[in-house]
Amino acid sequence: MPTGTKYMGWWGNMGGPKQKGIASYTLSPHATKPMRGVFAHWAINGTKRIAQQAPYFVAPLGIGYAILQYCIADNHLRNSKEGHIQGKFP
Repeated sequence: MPTGTKYMGWWGNMGGPKQKGIASYTLSPHATKPMRGVFAHWAINGTKRIAQQAPYFVAPLGIGYAILQYCIADNHLRNSKEGHIQGKFP
């Protein structure tokens, strides 16, 4: 520990007057553990939220899947001997 004429003291023991009117604050348990109970409560809340949001992602995914399957079948027809025999494609 340093010594000398300019040394004020170690941390927390500076040798000054006692401080008054200092408020101390603490964090709530919810702020210190924000993820508490997430996995335990997911079974009820998570399935409810997924069910509520299902129309917004199931319909576009279903339409996209149908378009993709149609395009794959059309590509196979265009690049096959049967497609050329039918004469539908130039």
